[in-house]
Formats: sequence, structure tokens, C-alpha cells
Amino acid sequence: MASFDDLFSQIPIAQIAQQLGVDESTATDAVKTALPTLVGGLQANAADADGAASLENALGQHGSLLDGGVDVNQIDAADGAKIVSNIFGGAQNEVVSALGNTVGDTAGSAGSQLIKQLLPILAPIVLAYLAKQLTGGNNATPAQPAQQQSSGGAIGDILGGLLRSATSNSSAGGLGGVLGGLLGGNAGGALGDVLGGLLGGGKR
Repeated sequence: MASFDDLFSQIPIAQIAQQLGVDESTATDAVKTALPTLVGGLQANAADADGAASLENALGQHGSLLDGGVDVNQIDAADGAKIVSNIFGGAQNEVVSALGNTVGDTAGSAGSQLIKQLLPILAPIVLAYLAKQLTGGNNATPAQPAQQQSSGGAIGDILGGLLRSATSNSSAGGLGGVLGGLLGGNAGGALGDVLGGLLGGGKR
């Protein structure tokens, strides 16, 4: 069953810290801040018919990334950047800026730069995780075109479960508090407003 703990366990924190030039504690904080926002943005996309179809196609291209454990060196950051752009659309810069203001000692421009580099790394991992959940862990293509409507609903269910587990599971190391603040508009206002708009269909 999909859970935020399980998703977070797929993230190679040490490799990410090394690639971004930060310590593991900072990388962990940044990942725990960015992941809920990615999931929330994906859920907003999955709620839209066109967005769900686009997400289906993307899942079919990323299912194998988790095989044998994630290696950051195997992640196509350019592809990840396109995914992030598709998720957040015109709100991307605002999301990055707001997230950057919540990342521990790196808050501000340094935090925003860290988040900007991190999101394209995390996005393919999240898609690969969703693909695995949707296919029961095998490498089958998530859905054929005729199946996209029902499969899109399944993706929405998985994403909804991830969000619920993040807010209710205290063992997620603060993920619940982070996500609860985002959804409640308590993260300095800006990020809550952005994510609230995404989840409310305000992306388009």
C-alpha cells in the first residue's frame, strides 16, 4: 500500500546531498518539504481529464527507475524539469520561492536555489513510485488509452492516500506537519495559497 513513509524511503538522500553540495540534514529537510508539494500538484493534474491522460503517459516512461534502488546519476534532470513545469505550470516560480523560504538554515534565495535543483530530481522518482503502485510492482505499462479514465481515478486514489498518510503519520519525521501547513495555508501564506489553488483547480 502506498504511503508517504514508503515513498520517502525510495529517495537516495546521501546521493542527493552530495550532488547538491549540502549536508544530509539539509537535504532531508528539503526533500520533506518538496515531496508533499509535488504530490499535491500531481493530484491537481490528475483531477483534470487532460492532466490525467498526460500523467498516464508520463508514468509509462518512468516505471523502471526504482528497480534495484534509485541512482541519482541515472535520473534525467532535463526530463525532471519538464515534469515539474507540467505539474506547476505558471505557478512554478512561486512554488519554488515559497518552498525555499521553509528550508531550514538555507531559507531565502539559497533555499529557493536548492529547491529549484531538487524538484527535477524528485519528480521522476515520484512518477516511478506511482507507476509501481498502479501496476502492482511490475513493469507493465500503467494503462492503454481505453483504460485511461478508470486508471486516472486510480492514480488520484493513490495520490490522495499519499497526502492523507503524510498528514496523519507522525513517524514521517515532520512530513505531516509540513503538508498540513501547506494545505492549511500556514506556510507563510504564499505556499498555502499556491498549493490551495492547485488543489482547487487554479493551476489553469
